[in-house]
Amino acid sequence: MDHSNKISITVCGDGGCGKSSITLRLVRSQWTHEYDPTIEDSYSVTRTIDGVTYSLALTDTAGQEEYRGLWSSSNLHSDAFLLVYDITQANSLQALEQYNTLIEVERETRYEQGRVLPVCIVAGNKCDLQGMRQIGARDGLDWAKSRGYGFMETSAREMVNIEETFALLVRRVRDSRSDHARGIAPVLPTATARTQPLEPLPATDEKAIPPGPGSHSQNRPPDEIPKKKSLWASLKCW
Repeated sequence: MDHSNKISITVCGDGGCGKSSITLRLVRSQWTHEYDPTIEDSYSVTRTIDGVTYSLALTDTAGQEEYRGLWSSSNLHSDAFLLVYDITQANSLQALEQYNTLIEVERETRYEQGRVLPVCIVAGNKCDLQGMRQIGARDGLDWAKSRGYGFMETSAREMVNIEETFALLVRRVRDSRSDHARGIAPVLPTATARTQPLEPLPATDEKAIPPGPGSHSQNRPPDEIPKKKSLWASLKCW
């Protein structure tokens, strides 16, 4: 398969938010209600999107706090990140900040190196549990939009927006690569955008600059103010 059709995706988020369930739904069309904390699992799957077949390399990462230190640097080299939270757990959206900080650093590094930036989508999982919802869809959407990320609400149990989420990731990676190949500069989200250089001051006429407090010409009539010094005279102060 052509290298351009190979896409690596890292799935990250707090423990118990359903990362593994989402991944296994895509890879094996399976769902289980049993929770088994993941340290790190890798999967490969192919999907045909818009008539093109892509090979997806998925990494399902640890969400439990005691395992987060195992997040290897190779995870940050992915083409795309799926940041998952649980709509029934109020703190699971905020837990994405830790991963987002690492991703922002990676985005900055790739920006500096002129490489393709990673694509990110936020998934509010377990949307089938509306009666237990603690995080509104608008809250998840606003969190994602403020960082320039895409957004979906998903349910691994009911197979809601699973295929659609990964298809969106693939399309965004494809478009990002296409823009990079055409020389279109990426735009970093506000959170990671660097300070723009100051614009040069507009040219001014030196005669219009008021004299300083110690200047002898401050109280002179206009006809007695000395004329502008020659270039050589002005250079003597160097």
